[in-house]
Amino acid sequence: MSANLSSVAGKRPRVVIIGAGVIGLGIAWRLSSRAEVLLFDRGKAGAGASHVAGGMLAACCEAEPGEEDLVALGRASQAQWPAFAAELLRESGVDVELREEGTLVLALTADDQATLTQQLEFQLKLGLPLEWLSGAATRAKEPHLAGKLAGAVFSPQDHQVDNRKLVAALRLAVQKLGAEIHEHQPVKEISVQGGRASGIVLDDGTKIAADRIVLAAGAWSRGIAGLPPDRLPPVRPIKGQLLVLRMDAAAPLLNHVLWAPGAYLVPRRDGRLILGATVEEKGFDQTVTAGGLLTLLEAAWRAIPAVEELPLEEILVGHRPGSRDDAPILGRGPLENLFYATGHYRNGILLTPVTADAMARLILDDVTEPAIRPFGLERFVPARAAE
Repeated sequence: MSANLSSVAGKRPRVVIIGAGVIGLGIAWRLSSRAEVLLFDRGKAGAGASHVAGGMLAACCEAEPGEEDLVALGRASQAQWPAFAAELLRESGVDVELREEGTLVLALTADDQATLTQQLEFQLKLGLPLEWLSGAATRAKEPHLAGKLAGAVFSPQDHQVDNRKLVAALRLAVQKLGAEIHEHQPVKEISVQGGRASGIVLDDGTKIAADRIVLAAGAWSRGIAGLPPDRLPPVRPIKGQLLVLRMDAAAPLLNHVLWAPGAYLVPRRDGRLILGATVEEKGFDQTVTAGGLLTLLEAAWRAIPAVEELPLEEILVGHRPGSRDDAPILGRGPLENLFYATGHYRNGILLTPVTADAMARLILDDVTEPAIRPFGLERFVPARAAE
């Protein structure tokens, strides 16, 4: 068992975090009162998937068979979000705009309804708080929906936050506690001595010693050298194109998060309407394509025809960190003093609180929270290789 770093002769341990998205920043926030924390990011802090996210906290309506452990993790994090957001507001002065209207999963046709009904049956067996709404009940919640619709699944506990404000709040909170954020400082490799992770080497050759290292580099996590090839986290970039439209903030077309067939729509308090997102296996391709935008706009238009009148404000491309089973990789790495917090795929914002708290306890107190036990790297490693 590893030593409890927080009790080593009163010395504050140095923890280096590779990656300064919401996961890296969240962990840094929870560590910084007890450790010296340095974050390194290949770009600007929070400028990767954290910047392009929809900010949905959808632990219930996205639940699928085979993901029971992930649903439990998401629900645990969902329960933490109100206190997490309130604490961030106190520490940073930034409101991350936790909105609690809930989420609608729209069925436009009878076929859509059949698909959702089958999925809802499974979700209700898990005890998730979801309900089917008739077309009339759905329209009562969102009057601007299409003229013909079959109904919707309503998820009253699947909320949203503004992901960009979350990045800003975490950054301020982390720096307030003395953590250092080193932007545009790509990490080339993890240094290894005697089977232990001992530090990092930057692209420019600078060496940084560390007592603990956290790999939280999202879609770029496999690109960090120094790890055994068979123990690299199986994380790949999953491209997503996203649009931002502009509504009248005083009279928005939409108030709930809406999952329509083919797209999601997320309204912000300032009038932005986030419309996303494509799912493309194209590596780190940054291309905006006509087909991608057409798919999103057509799906949004079928759900809310009036979106065709909205101004287009932004077109974005991001890269989600997708693992082999679409679940995060949380826990110890293959070397002593190395920890993984990557592969969150579409759930990075949702899982920020539970990841931050659980990883901080593991890193400083050598305690593995039950919620993250199913998500260790060992689930991908053949039994003989793990011996």
